[in-house]
Amino acid sequence: MSTNRIDAIVLKKALIGALNSLGENKEIVDALNVFPVPDGDTGTNMLLTMKSAVTNAVKEENKTIKEIANALSKGALLGARGNSGVILSQLLRGFKEAIEDKEYIDIEGLMEAFVKASEVAYKAVMRPTEGTILTVSKDLAGFGLKNYRNYTELSKFADDALIALEESLNRTPELLSVLKEAGVVDAGGKGLYFIVKGAIKGARTEKLEITVQDINKTKQTANRKEISTDNIKYGYCTEFIITGDTSKVDEFKETISKIGDSMVVVALDDIIKCHIHSNNPGQVIEEALKLGYLKDIKIDNMRLQHHEILFSEEEYKNSNKEEKAKEHKKYGFIAVSSGDGFTKIFKDLKVDEVVTGGQTMNPSTEDFMEAIDNINADDIFIFPNNKNIIMAAKQTIDLSDKNIHVVETRNMPEAISAMITFDEEMSADEILESMKEAISEVKTGEVTFAVRDTTIDGKEIKKGNYLAISSSKILASSANLNETTMAMLDELIDEDTSLVTLYLGEDAEKSQAEELIEELEEKYPDIDFEAIESKQALYYYIISLE
Repeated sequence: MSTNRIDAIVLKKALIGALNSLGENKEIVDALNVFPVPDGDTGTNMLLTMKSAVTNAVKEENKTIKEIANALSKGALLGARGNSGVILSQLLRGFKEAIEDKEYIDIEGLMEAFVKASEVAYKAVMRPTEGTILTVSKDLAGFGLKNYRNYTELSKFADDALIALEESLNRTPELLSVLKEAGVVDAGGKGLYFIVKGAIKGARTEKLEITVQDINKTKQTANRKEISTDNIKYGYCTEFIITGDTSKVDEFKETISKIGDSMVVVALDDIIKCHIHSNNPGQVIEEALKLGYLKDIKIDNMRLQHHEILFSEEEYKNSNKEEKAKEHKKYGFIAVSSGDGFTKIFKDLKVDEVVTGGQTMNPSTEDFMEAIDNINADDIFIFPNNKNIIMAAKQTIDLSDKNIHVVETRNMPEAISAMITFDEEMSADEILESMKEAISEVKTGEVTFAVRDTTIDGKEIKKGNYLAISSSKILASSANLNETTMAMLDELIDEDTSLVTLYLGEDAEKSQAEELIEELEEKYPDIDFEAIESKQALYYYIISLE
């Protein structure tokens, strides 16, 4: 940033610098968690969102600021994970709107980008909370708007803007009491600080490459197996991306489905991502060329090479399923699930698509779009099952041509109760109302452990102790698991409680859970208690009370 304007080349370096900086400091952002529990994922979500945005933006074919800005915003939208990632994607969308028609960015242009980014992000949040990344972005915009005329050097303006951003970040505990009590600044604001700091450094660097390594995503790879050559009907795995006419994607899918199997075709805006197993890849490519130009073409002889790289694990998994039923159905369902036990319950309840994820593993908007694409229904209901996933799920409402209904479930027991009420004879609105009523009648709690010493709501928390949490409040904490769980249930059980279900995590001991249930049955003889293995990783127990 030695000159007073940012051109396309400098913008790319700034974006790479921003990504690298966030990657280097992800753990710092993750650690800024109000509750001392092992689920800090703000840094991870922002980094996954930023990586999707930046890798899309800095591709060689993006030569102008407009092309870079549009690719940045699109990558952020599809890659957005968690509330922090969705808000970041909206900041980048505002940034894009401010710069997309410029040949270069000067001091005034950078100020306009700060202002527009903040405006768009605020509009995306229904009830903005001050003391968060939104406040930090607003203060950054305010500094720019108030002071940009006083600068003649872009570099100096950027440096002082970063100082103003850091000062705003340090004020967040004064605006949000939970931050002050926990002794931390806002995690999202800290992530934004690292992004801006990295962007300034990157713009000044002569040559820059992305250094962020693979990130632990929601998609799991441990169970992926080699493809047996004995069972291969179609020998060539063909993958590519089409840029062109998406209006004829259904005709394209119908045509190529006749010459292969394991087909996955995902369309968004002017992009079509295609995967198919065929014995004639040339014919597939010939059909694709009718829609536009191709890139990232990859053809593997699966009898010689069994690993598929271009597509994600979830897409790989989908491609190995039997062909999706073409029969149209009235309603479809998508649920986010963590743990094989919960996944089995959702499948038993006829949920069409299960998206792997949860706390610390927030799926992206693109993950939901892929699941939506796999369901042949006009009305599709999504259960995010985590308050940090709701915003990413809601972004699909504007992206899909199907009727998407996001049922704002905060955990998996709520979704189970909601699905039990499903009646196909009801209208979509009636189903939503019925599900909301069922959710309102369910109380839930989780038991995990503390990762640091702290004091919250007057309760002294010791590192390593068990924590019982319900409705974002710590109800109990001690060195004994069952004692902590019992103390929480004593607060949650009331005269309307008839059933309590303990979903056992993978670290929970079944014998210990049985002992707890015996104590509970003795103490509450009129209530039914049951234990189900959920095998999720984060909590010892997830508990529902009905």
